[in-house]
Amino acid sequence: MAVGVADAAGRLLARERVPTYAERGAPQALDRALELAAKLVGQAGGPLVAAGVASPGVVRPDGIDLAPNVPGWDRLRLADAVRDRLGAPVVAVDNDLNAAALAELRLGALRDADPGLVVGIGTGVAAALTVRGAVLPGHHGAAGEIGYAVAGGPWPGTMLELDFSGRALDRLADDLGVPGAAAGLAAAAASPGPARDALTARVDELARHLVTCCLLVDPQRVVLVGGVAGSDLIRGLLVERLAAVLPYRPEVVLSGFADDAALLGAVVLAREAVPVIPGSPAAPAVPAAPAVPAAPAVPGNPAVPAAPAVPGNPAVPTAPAVS
Repeated sequence: MAVGVADAAGRLLARERVPTYAERGAPQALDRALELAAKLVGQAGGPLVAAGVASPGVVRPDGIDLAPNVPGWDRLRLADAVRDRLGAPVVAVDNDLNAAALAELRLGALRDADPGLVVGIGTGVAAALTVRGAVLPGHHGAAGEIGYAVAGGPWPGTMLELDFSGRALDRLADDLGVPGAAAGLAAAAASPGPARDALTARVDELARHLVTCCLLVDPQRVVLVGGVAGSDLIRGLLVERLAAVLPYRPEVVLSGFADDAALLGAVVLAREAVPVIPGSPAAPAVPAAPAVPAAPAVPGNPAVPAAPAVPGNPAVPTAPAVS
């Protein structure tokens, strides 16, 4: 879990991480994240204007759907918990990959691309679609939950997330006797052999679903986020598979935000939840469609402007961004 504090301009002043300890349940995870948030807010020294939360699952007022990885997470009321613990007058909560997509829209690789597709490959697998400067939530807030897509074998097969995700690749590495979990599997697959054959078959399954996503939305750019997406081999195979079959090939890039995409998205959520933050210029209006022609994204661009924090700007904490 990542927690950060930003100033009124959206610049991160501080960020820290705490382990989730998922097996211990949701209440302790949320409590430790909020404890860290309270510490960072106190150190920032400014008034708390708003908080943004990026959470796994589909966030509802009375709980969270589709978040099975931390027992009890579905029963949390995140906005209430953040408001009660931190005294935040405004709390904005969204799905973690939607938040990452929002960060790409405002700060990253999708600033000049429309439509955009963000594919998160980390502990799980999911997607988010951006159209005309906004993230498309879907009727139930579940747009892009491709981890539930049908994969492999006779109907109904299995879930894509059980076939291709960080946890699925951890299990595959164990089955093959490859040390180092998913990262070790990717390293072993750099050379021909059983590890490469097995990993390629899993990447092919994911690629089939991404082809369908691209055919449905015709994205200008696809952004890959998450730890597994950082594998050169996996990313290269996906690019090759998409290019081989799509009639119109989107540009495929790796997010420049490393592990901070959801956290930066939480900052944007908080900032955009307050129309005008004292001490800061109003956020610029989002154009109906990008006016700048697409240009290749440059991996490694700084995720946060390097300008120093402006003294006197109120702190806008984000707590927690959970991925």
